[in-house]
Amino acid sequence: MSGIHPFRVLRAKPLWIANGVITGVLALLFAVFYVGANIDPADHLTKLPVGLVNADKGAAAGGKQVNLGAQITESIKKSTASGDKIDWKVMDEKEMKDELGKGKLFGALVVPADFTSTITALTGTTPTGTPARPTLTVLTNQSAGSLGSGLARTATTQAAENASLQVGKELAAQIGTAQAKLPAAARVLLTDPAAVTVEDGHPLDSHSGLGMTAFYYALTLVVVGMLSANVISGQVDHALGYTHNDMGPVRLHRPLIRATRVQTLTISSTLMAGLSLLMGTLVMAGAVGLMGMDASHLPLLWLYSVCAVAVSGIGALTLLAAFGTPGMLVVTLVFIGMAVPTSGATTPIEALPGFYRFLAEFEPLRQITGGIRSILYYDAQGDAGLTRGWVMMAAGLAAAGLFGFGVLGWYDRKGLHRIPAETEPEKTAVPA
Repeated sequence: MSGIHPFRVLRAKPLWIANGVITGVLALLFAVFYVGANIDPADHLTKLPVGLVNADKGAAAGGKQVNLGAQITESIKKSTASGDKIDWKVMDEKEMKDELGKGKLFGALVVPADFTSTITALTGTTPTGTPARPTLTVLTNQSAGSLGSGLARTATTQAAENASLQVGKELAAQIGTAQAKLPAAARVLLTDPAAVTVEDGHPLDSHSGLGMTAFYYALTLVVVGMLSANVISGQVDHALGYTHNDMGPVRLHRPLIRATRVQTLTISSTLMAGLSLLMGTLVMAGAVGLMGMDASHLPLLWLYSVCAVAVSGIGALTLLAAFGTPGMLVVTLVFIGMAVPTSGATTPIEALPGFYRFLAEFEPLRQITGGIRSILYYDAQGDAGLTRGWVMMAAGLAAAGLFGFGVLGWYDRKGLHRIPAETEPEKTAVPA
């Protein structure tokens, strides 16, 4: 025994410096990733896809055919008021419904079929008649993300209101002094002739968390895989005799079974793949069975859940094996710190700064969320995110395997074993 009191280690400067650097960098990085990505989404917004539908059939006015809906959509499309923040996509109603049903639009503005005829009727309303007000419909899409849908709603509503005011000015200029002969109600409506209504363009079931269950379900799968990797890594080391296993006050230790780093990762990954069947099943059972989350395509959801846990877990195991003790910090940053802000669930990718958009292209949580969203909200359509989810999970598993086994194989070839082989005792000559 050294006779030195354990608390004296607190006097060691390297202990404070090493832990201070690690925890300080971790705190700074989480602040940068979490707060930095979401600090001003409206300012960073670029090309948010919003549908623009003109269903107006037009009407005869002043001896010629007029289509005010076409004028409005063309004006909005060319408008520079929103700069490049909104990507107005002109389409018909069927295309718009299809795109909303795949999460490719965050909202839409629809000009109804009777828009021109109702507008022109305002100028000919009799004194006893009640002028009808045409309606411009703003459609939202919470399934694509609440914040993105909100940004689209704001921009679309503003565009519709501006279009109504512009139409009012044009009508007033066309009828000139004849405006005085119109009923008072009609004259008031002419200044702002169109009403703007807001509707849900892709309604979700009541137990869909306002479009957020896909994100939280995907996050659960990633966290379960990540934390299970830490548990499995430690238990495999204990089973091989490399570490002790403390169970409360009891310390257990097994005889050492020498294994190369590649063999250890193979054992851990096999265990993770097998237990993913259990973990994926229980995640789905808890979310759908116990908590009542709305879900369809249950066999597909189960298979996707199992694969997501396995890929996340094996990816985390490779980082833990390659980086050792600091590996858990790397895993936390990759699977949580950088993943949550770039998942596209809370803040749309189009509203993130450029660096975060780059991360979103390969961060695992975004890919898994896209697949879950397709299964839960979009009838498991491949081009609604499910195909990308499968492809990116396969790519992630391949990348993890190449990186993990490549690095650990190099360690083994260099003789960088976890416990060096005992040195053979020197043989000395025995006198005859």
